[in-house]
Amino acid sequence: MILDEPRVDAGELERRTGWKQDAEGLCRGAVCVALPAGTAQGGSLDARVVSERLGLPLLHDEAHGVWCLGPSAGARALAGAELPPIVLPDRDGRPFELASLRGRKVLLVAWASW
Repeated sequence: MILDEPRVDAGELERRTGWKQDAEGLCRGAVCVALPAGTAQGGSLDARVVSERLGLPLLHDEAHGVWCLGPSAGARALAGAELPPIVLPDRDGRPFELASLRGRKVLLVAWASW
């Protein structure tokens, strides 16, 4: 979920993840996770606390002033990764080394017909 601030609407969180805010905290089915006092304010929740308690990754793009609360990562968020050396053809068919983009944000989009 893309957020303008580190708060997430409780209704949107439920629609996207199935975690519903109630008196117990956040619940999905028979599983409930307690939330500290002050997490909920006016129908929204502190995304930092939600991220920590539910194991959802939370990213902040300071340059653009946006936050992203990601999908469940099996109660683990990816803290880092090392990309192996990859050389792909560019639009003109010339080899392009992905490592040349080191230090920049990169979005890789993959598609398969099967």
